[in-house]
Amino acid sequence: MKVLWALLATVVAVAAQTTIDRWFSNNAIDLVLVVVVYNALSTGRVGGMLTGSFAGLVQDTLSGGVIGMAGLSKTVVGFGAGIVGTQFIVTHSASRFVVFFLATVVNAAIFMGLYELLGLRHFGTPVVAVAGQGLGNAVVGVLAFKGVEVLPGAVERRRMARSGLRR
Repeated sequence: MKVLWALLATVVAVAAQTTIDRWFSNNAIDLVLVVVVYNALSTGRVGGMLTGSFAGLVQDTLSGGVIGMAGLSKTVVGFGAGIVGTQFIVTHSASRFVVFFLATVVNAAIFMGLYELLGLRHFGTPVVAVAGQGLGNAVVGVLAFKGVEVLPGAVERRRMARSGLRR
């Protein structure tokens, strides 16, 4: 069941990302990376790695670039975030913020580094852009965790309220 949720979340994130990128071209948030890191922190290194490779390859296929660049970078990030999630206590918003921010920086370093290393594209020094995307991803990632943590309780409270009103 977790695999189906991860696949569904990845597909929704890819669809939302392509829609957002059509209107806003500043790349302030990478929703696909947020899903990869969220899944890695929730399920561990294998789940993060598999989600990262699937999500990255889907992004590569749709982007028209070199297939495998985003796949490799998101696989490494998913695996690393999964290790962090299993070896450290990452339950507070501040620690999750740091993980999402660092995952964004590592993803950008691997992705851009591979393109630079192979001489396929030059990015210059996108420090501000990567930091901005890291900040955006961290905020969205922390809010996603908060939303998922609050949602089951809200559903239960609503059921209890409804059953209490009917009596």
